[in-house]
Amino acid sequence: MIGEAGLSEAVLAEFEQTLDHHELIKIKVRTGDRGERDRIIQSLCKTGSAELVQRIGNMALLFRHNPEQNKVLLPKR
Repeated sequence: MIGEAGLSEAVLAEFEQTLDHHELIKIKVRTGDRGERDRIIQSLCKTGSAELVQRIGNMALLFRHNPEQNKVLLPKR
């Protein structure tokens, strides 16, 4: 969960560690401003080299492939 304080170094470190381990992460961004919420999600995607899979309200689902520990199986195209 990301609160009013925004993205701190501790939050970014935890984000990186969790994406490395799980590949898929659900994040709740609790800010009152929709624009700020969008900026935080975009910043996480950019700094973490992650892709936004889905966003509903203040919840975002982000994915980053980990070639060493492939946990999420994607369909072949």
